[in-house]
Amino acid sequence: MSEHTQQWVGAAVALGVAILVVTVLRWFFKRRGRRLAEAILRGELTPEADTRLRLVERLTYALVLVVGVAIALSKFEAVRDVGRALLASGAIAAAVIGFAARQTLANVIAGMMLAVTQPLRIGDQVKIGDNSGVVEDITLSHTRLRTGLGERVVIPNEQLAAGVLRNDSLVDAPVTPDVSVWIAPDADPGRAVAALRDATGCDVSVAEATPGGVRLSVSSAPVAPPDRAAREAELRLACLERLHAEGLLPAAPG
Repeated sequence: MSEHTQQWVGAAVALGVAILVVTVLRWFFKRRGRRLAEAILRGELTPEADTRLRLVERLTYALVLVVGVAIALSKFEAVRDVGRALLASGAIAAAVIGFAARQTLANVIAGMMLAVTQPLRIGDQVKIGDNSGVVEDITLSHTRLRTGLGERVVIPNEQLAAGVLRNDSLVDAPVTPDVSVWIAPDADPGRAVAALRDATGCDVSVAEATPGGVRLSVSSAPVAPPDRAAREAELRLACLERLHAEGLLPAAPG
Protein backbone atom coordinates (compact mmCIF):
# COMPACT_ATOMS: atom_id res chain seq x y z
CA MET A 1 0.00 0.00 0.00
CA SER A 2 1.45 3.36 -1.01
CA GLU A 3 1.96 6.20 1.45
CA HIS A 4 -0.70 8.28 -0.31
CA THR A 5 -3.22 5.45 0.06
CA GLN A 6 -2.31 4.99 3.70
CA GLN A 7 -2.97 8.66 4.32
CA TRP A 8 -6.44 8.45 2.77
CA VAL A 9 -7.24 5.24 4.69
CA GLY A 10 -6.11 6.81 7.96
CA ALA A 11 -8.19 9.92 7.32
CA ALA A 12 -11.23 7.82 6.43
CA VAL A 13 -10.84 5.75 9.60
CA ALA A 14 -10.55 8.88 11.77
CA LEU A 15 -13.68 10.39 10.24
CA GLY A 16 -15.53 7.09 10.49
CA VAL A 17 -14.69 6.77 14.18
CA ALA A 18 -15.81 10.36 14.82
CA ILE A 19 -19.12 9.79 13.02
CA LEU A 20 -19.63 6.52 14.91
CA VAL A 21 -18.98 8.21 18.25
CA VAL A 22 -21.45 10.99 17.39
CA THR A 23 -24.05 8.39 16.37
CA VAL A 24 -23.61 6.54 19.67
CA LEU A 25 -23.83 9.78 21.62
CA ARG A 26 -27.02 10.76 19.79
CA TRP A 27 -28.54 7.40 20.68
CA PHE A 28 -27.44 7.77 24.29
CA PHE A 29 -28.83 11.29 24.68
CA LYS A 30 -32.09 10.32 22.99
CA ARG A 31 -32.67 7.04 24.86
CA ARG A 32 -30.82 7.40 28.14
CA GLY A 33 -29.56 10.93 28.63
CA ARG A 34 -32.90 12.54 29.38
CA ARG A 35 -33.98 9.70 31.64
CA LEU A 36 -30.72 10.02 33.54
CA ALA A 37 -31.18 13.78 33.87
CA GLU A 38 -34.77 13.30 35.08
CA ALA A 39 -33.57 10.76 37.65
CA ILE A 40 -30.91 13.15 38.92
CA LEU A 41 -33.41 16.01 39.13
CA ARG A 42 -36.04 13.66 40.63
CA GLY A 43 -38.75 14.74 38.24
CA GLU A 44 -39.44 15.89 34.70
CA LEU A 45 -36.93 18.16 33.01
CA THR A 46 -37.60 21.83 33.61
CA PRO A 47 -37.29 24.25 30.67
CA GLU A 48 -33.98 25.45 32.16
CA ALA A 49 -32.52 21.93 32.42
CA ASP A 50 -33.83 20.98 28.97
CA THR A 51 -32.16 24.01 27.39
CA ARG A 52 -28.81 23.31 29.07
CA LEU A 53 -28.99 19.61 28.19
CA ARG A 54 -29.47 20.45 24.52
CA LEU A 55 -26.46 22.77 24.64
CA VAL A 56 -24.32 20.00 26.15
CA GLU A 57 -25.47 17.64 23.38
CA ARG A 58 -24.54 20.09 20.59
CA LEU A 59 -21.20 21.00 22.16
CA THR A 60 -20.32 17.32 22.56
CA TYR A 61 -21.19 16.53 18.93
CA ALA A 62 -19.24 19.54 17.67
CA LEU A 63 -16.18 18.71 19.78
CA VAL A 64 -16.09 15.09 18.63
CA LEU A 65 -16.44 16.08 14.96
CA VAL A 66 -13.77 18.80 15.20
CA VAL A 67 -11.34 16.36 16.81
CA GLY A 68 -12.15 13.73 14.17
CA VAL A 69 -11.63 16.14 11.29
CA ALA A 70 -8.38 17.43 12.82
CA ILE A 71 -7.04 13.89 13.17
CA ALA A 72 -8.10 13.04 9.62
CA LEU A 73 -6.38 16.11 8.17
CA SER A 74 -3.25 15.45 10.18
CA LYS A 75 -2.75 12.25 8.16
CA PHE A 76 -1.74 14.32 5.13
CA GLU A 77 1.80 15.65 5.04
CA ALA A 78 0.76 18.74 3.09
CA VAL A 79 -1.77 19.67 5.78
CA ARG A 80 0.82 19.13 8.49
CA ASP A 81 3.17 21.48 6.65
CA VAL A 82 0.45 24.09 6.48
CA GLY A 83 -0.25 23.59 10.18
CA ARG A 84 3.39 24.08 11.08
CA ALA A 85 3.49 27.21 8.96
CA LEU A 86 0.40 28.56 10.68
CA LEU A 87 1.85 27.81 14.10
CA ALA A 88 5.03 29.63 13.12
CA SER A 89 2.93 32.72 12.36
CA GLY A 90 0.29 32.13 15.01
CA ALA A 91 -0.75 35.73 15.51
CA ILE A 92 -1.42 36.32 11.82
CA ALA A 93 -3.20 32.97 11.45
CA ALA A 94 -5.37 33.64 14.49
CA ALA A 95 -6.31 37.05 13.13
CA VAL A 96 -7.17 35.67 9.69
CA ILE A 97 -9.15 32.73 11.05
CA GLY A 98 -10.88 34.91 13.63
CA PHE A 99 -11.92 37.46 11.02
CA ALA A 100 -13.14 34.80 8.60
CA ALA A 101 -15.14 32.96 11.25
CA ARG A 102 -16.28 36.01 13.23
CA GLN A 103 -19.97 35.57 12.47
CA THR A 104 -19.95 31.84 13.20
CA LEU A 105 -17.95 32.20 16.42
CA ALA A 106 -20.17 35.08 17.55
CA ASN A 107 -23.28 32.94 17.09
CA VAL A 108 -21.72 30.00 18.94
CA ILE A 109 -20.59 32.13 21.87
CA ALA A 110 -23.99 33.84 21.96
CA GLY A 111 -25.67 30.41 21.99
CA MET A 112 -23.57 29.37 24.98
CA MET A 113 -24.44 32.60 26.78
CA LEU A 114 -28.15 32.09 26.09
CA ALA A 115 -27.99 28.54 27.50
CA VAL A 116 -26.25 29.75 30.67
CA THR A 117 -28.14 33.00 31.37
CA GLN A 118 -31.41 31.71 29.85
CA PRO A 119 -33.34 34.85 28.94
CA LEU A 120 -35.41 32.36 26.94
CA ARG A 121 -35.91 28.60 27.28
CA ILE A 122 -37.34 25.73 25.32
CA GLY A 123 -41.12 26.15 25.29
CA ASP A 124 -41.18 29.85 26.22
CA GLN A 125 -43.53 32.24 24.46
CA VAL A 126 -41.37 35.13 23.24
CA LYS A 127 -41.38 38.16 20.95
CA ILE A 128 -38.13 39.01 19.15
CA GLY A 129 -38.37 42.09 16.96
CA ASP A 130 -41.41 41.54 14.74
CA ASN A 131 -41.44 37.76 15.35
CA SER A 132 -43.56 36.11 18.02
CA GLY A 133 -43.78 32.42 18.83
CA VAL A 134 -42.76 29.50 21.01
CA VAL A 135 -39.07 28.62 21.35
CA GLU A 136 -38.81 25.25 19.63
CA ASP A 137 -35.04 24.74 19.71
CA ILE A 138 -31.81 26.52 20.66
CA THR A 139 -28.74 25.37 18.73
CA LEU A 140 -25.14 26.58 18.86
CA SER A 141 -25.73 28.95 15.95
CA HIS A 142 -29.43 29.87 15.91
CA THR A 143 -32.75 29.73 17.73
CA ARG A 144 -35.91 28.42 16.07
CA LEU A 145 -39.37 29.81 16.84
CA ARG A 146 -42.74 28.27 15.99
CA THR A 147 -45.31 30.96 15.25
CA GLY A 148 -49.04 30.72 15.91
CA LEU A 149 -49.55 29.83 12.23
CA GLY A 150 -47.11 26.93 12.47
CA GLU A 151 -44.32 28.73 10.62
CA ARG A 152 -40.69 28.34 11.69
CA VAL A 153 -38.55 31.44 12.14
CA VAL A 154 -34.77 30.97 12.46
CA ILE A 155 -32.95 33.76 14.31
CA PRO A 156 -29.14 33.94 14.70
CA ASN A 157 -28.06 33.73 18.33
CA GLU A 158 -25.90 36.84 18.00
CA GLN A 159 -29.04 38.84 17.17
CA LEU A 160 -30.75 37.50 20.30
CA ALA A 161 -27.79 38.30 22.55
CA ALA A 162 -27.46 41.85 21.23
CA GLY A 163 -31.16 42.66 20.74
CA VAL A 164 -34.24 43.12 22.90
CA LEU A 165 -36.65 40.24 23.44
CA ARG A 166 -39.87 39.93 25.41
CA ASN A 167 -40.42 36.66 27.25
CA ASP A 168 -44.07 36.23 28.22
CA SER A 169 -43.29 32.99 30.09
CA LEU A 170 -40.91 34.57 32.63
CA VAL A 171 -43.47 35.84 35.12
CA ASP A 172 -43.61 35.76 38.90
CA ALA A 173 -45.86 33.06 40.31
CA PRO A 174 -48.97 34.54 41.96
CA VAL A 175 -49.23 34.45 45.74
CA THR A 176 -52.25 34.09 48.01
CA PRO A 177 -52.89 36.99 50.43
CA ASP A 178 -53.79 35.71 53.88
CA VAL A 179 -54.62 37.69 57.01
CA SER A 180 -55.57 36.72 60.54
CA VAL A 181 -58.06 38.50 62.78
CA TRP A 182 -59.17 37.70 66.32
CA ILE A 183 -62.63 37.67 67.85
CA ALA A 184 -63.67 37.52 71.49
CA PRO A 185 -63.46 34.04 73.07
CA ASP A 186 -67.18 34.08 73.85
CA ALA A 187 -68.18 35.39 70.39
CA ASP A 188 -70.10 33.25 67.92
CA PRO A 189 -67.46 31.96 65.45
CA GLY A 190 -70.08 30.86 62.92
CA ARG A 191 -71.57 34.34 62.83
CA ALA A 192 -68.10 35.88 62.53
CA VAL A 193 -67.14 33.61 59.65
CA ALA A 194 -70.37 34.40 57.79
CA ALA A 195 -69.94 38.13 58.38
CA LEU A 196 -66.37 38.16 57.07
CA ARG A 197 -67.30 36.09 54.02
CA ASP A 198 -70.03 38.58 53.25
CA ALA A 199 -67.72 41.56 53.77
CA THR A 200 -64.74 40.29 51.76
CA GLY A 201 -66.05 37.59 49.43
CA CYS A 202 -63.06 35.46 50.48
CA ASP A 203 -62.53 32.08 52.12
CA VAL A 204 -62.74 32.34 55.90
CA SER A 205 -61.90 29.59 58.39
CA VAL A 206 -61.29 29.13 62.11
CA ALA A 207 -57.51 28.80 62.38
CA GLU A 208 -56.99 28.75 66.15
CA ALA A 209 -58.92 28.87 69.41
CA THR A 210 -57.34 29.92 72.71
CA PRO A 211 -58.68 31.16 76.06
CA GLY A 212 -57.85 34.67 74.92
CA GLY A 213 -59.79 34.56 71.67
CA VAL A 214 -60.47 32.83 68.34
CA ARG A 215 -58.26 33.47 65.32
CA LEU A 216 -59.91 33.56 61.92
CA SER A 217 -57.94 33.16 58.70
CA VAL A 218 -59.06 35.09 55.62
CA SER A 219 -57.58 34.02 52.24
CA SER A 220 -58.03 36.04 49.07
CA ALA A 221 -57.64 35.07 45.41
CA PRO A 222 -53.99 34.93 44.22
CA VAL A 223 -52.38 38.20 43.17
CA ALA A 224 -49.02 39.25 41.78
CA PRO A 225 -46.27 39.34 44.45
CA PRO A 226 -45.92 43.17 44.39
CA ASP A 227 -49.67 43.51 45.15
CA ARG A 228 -49.71 41.15 48.12
CA ALA A 229 -49.06 43.68 50.91
CA ALA A 230 -51.67 46.13 49.65
CA ARG A 231 -54.28 43.41 49.26
CA GLU A 232 -53.65 42.07 52.76
CA ALA A 233 -53.93 45.57 54.23
CA GLU A 234 -57.22 46.03 52.39
CA LEU A 235 -58.56 42.70 53.67
CA ARG A 236 -57.45 43.41 57.23
CA LEU A 237 -59.22 46.77 57.28
CA ALA A 238 -62.44 45.34 55.82
CA CYS A 239 -62.42 42.51 58.39
CA LEU A 240 -61.82 44.77 61.37
CA GLU A 241 -64.53 47.21 60.29
CA ARG A 242 -67.07 44.41 59.90
CA LEU A 243 -66.14 42.71 63.18
CA HIS A 244 -66.33 46.06 64.98
CA ALA A 245 -69.77 46.70 63.52
CA GLU A 246 -70.91 43.23 64.61
CA GLY A 247 -69.46 43.67 68.13
CA LEU A 248 -67.25 40.59 67.76
CA LEU A 249 -63.85 42.09 68.52
CA PRO A 250 -62.20 41.23 71.88
CA ALA A 251 -62.77 43.82 74.56
CA ALA A 252 -59.85 46.13 75.32
CA PRO A 253 -58.01 45.25 78.57
CA GLY A 254 -59.23 47.39 81.45
